[in-house]
Amino acid sequence: MAQIKNIGLFTSGGDAPGMNAAIRAVIRTALFHDVEVTGIRRGYEGMINGDFFPMGRRSVSNIMQRGGTILKTARSAQFRRPEGRQAAYEQIKKFNVDALIAIGGDGTFRGANAFNEEFGIPVIGLPGTIDNDLAGTDFTIGYDTAINTVINAVDKIRDTAESHDRLFIVEVMGRDSGMIAWRTGMATGAEGIIIPDANIGVDKLFDRLENGRKNKTSRIVIVAEGEGEESGAFEIGRQVKEKFPHLDTRVSILGHIQRGGSPTCMDRVLACRLGVAAVEALLEGYKGDMAGIINNQVVFTPFEQAIKHNSEINPNLLRIVEMLSL
Repeated sequence: MAQIKNIGLFTSGGDAPGMNAAIRAVIRTALFHDVEVTGIRRGYEGMINGDFFPMGRRSVSNIMQRGGTILKTARSAQFRRPEGRQAAYEQIKKFNVDALIAIGGDGTFRGANAFNEEFGIPVIGLPGTIDNDLAGTDFTIGYDTAINTVINAVDKIRDTAESHDRLFIVEVMGRDSGMIAWRTGMATGAEGIIIPDANIGVDKLFDRLENGRKNKTSRIVIVAEGEGEESGAFEIGRQVKEKFPHLDTRVSILGHIQRGGSPTCMDRVLACRLGVAAVEALLEGYKGDMAGIINNQVVFTPFEQAIKHNSEINPNLLRIVEMLSL
């Protein structure tokens, strides 16, 4: 067992439902093993500024059902620079922290990987992001809650679309990943999805609108937010209105409601399992890895492999979405 007496714990990047459940699991597991936990507020920015405080069992009472993160979160431009990481390291030594657990996404793990390589501080990551865009885990903490939030919203939008014979273009989060869009598109019976990582663009949508069923009383198109001037629901809506002026087309941006809310059972259980695994991995000498679950088994993936990847969505899943939306 590694000689770790004090674990620093922080959340970083975008918040995700289930982060609080992960915080609770880390703290209670550490205390079970007689290891102290030091909370770090506002991620790497708080680490640089010395925003450290001791955490105990009472620190995590009644937080499992809450969205967001009690440790707060922030993005840190300072930490991207060597002098910022040096300042963070000095604070860690000042507060006698022996190891770190980072809850976040690819940006969080890039920072953790650099920190581990430069200063040798053992770091284990927990995948906390609604985008589900990390290799090394079937699901990330927050993804299940986010897609259920989208489904609930789109079901309501479908009601008004049906009532008014409208086409709704609904934008969901996923600038570089279409994982939210394709899964919610299937689950809501969307007539089309547009996602960045499968090269499904407006041409396919235009073909569906032009040659598909004409007697549909409602149509839903799910769009991943994307990057650039030609992406996003408003731009796609403009193009659809221009080409199909006879369609009553509306745009709805779901935005940050996808990040909030009480985590689902799946996200809570995932957070608990990974929180326990992270603490025990540190004690066993792991470092520079992300804890994840693949095929219901806990696995550890080096940060450089877990960080955002360009894996393709299974073409058969896209075929199912298209076939069922006819």
